Amino acid sequence: MTDVIVARALHVLAVVIWIGGLTMVTTVILPAVRRGAFGPDRLQAFQTIEHGFAWQARSAIIVVGLTGLYMVWRLDLWDRFHAAAYWWMDAMVCLWLLFVFVLFIAEPFILRRHFRCWATARPDTAFAWLHRGHWLLLVLASFTILGAVAGSQGWSVF
Repeated sequence: MTDVIVARALHVLAVVIWIGGLTMVTTVILPAVRRGAFGPDRLQAFQTIEHGFAWQARSAIIVVGLTGLYMVWRLDLWDRFHAAAYWWMDAMVCLWLLFVFVLFIAEPFILRRHFRCWATARPDTAFAWLHRGHWLLLVLASFTILGAVAGSQGWSVF
């Protein structure tokens, strides 16, 4: 079972890096960018910071997915996806899929191009929506983490 312990430790570490980064961006970086704390070119400031963290978030997402899949396979937990008491298992997978889409598809292929135009034309509106989107993702992630930790310890709303 050492392999499962290592997988779980890597899984939790990667979640901390991923959601911790989201928390930092949402609660500290974006408010500072919005008020111009990094200079008048908010778009450049945000892109510089985002570029520095994007590879970390993408790497963490990959580790979370691989270790999560490994633990489900190794412990044969597939039946949990059919039980309401384990709703948090589905929530973790859905959150992971949402972030895979955002970080690997939407951000590099859709948002990057459109956000630049929007932030240039209407920076206040663009950064307000970006900030709201990050808050939504952070709330979903926080709810999922709370449910997963409580559920893995035996607590259930069902």
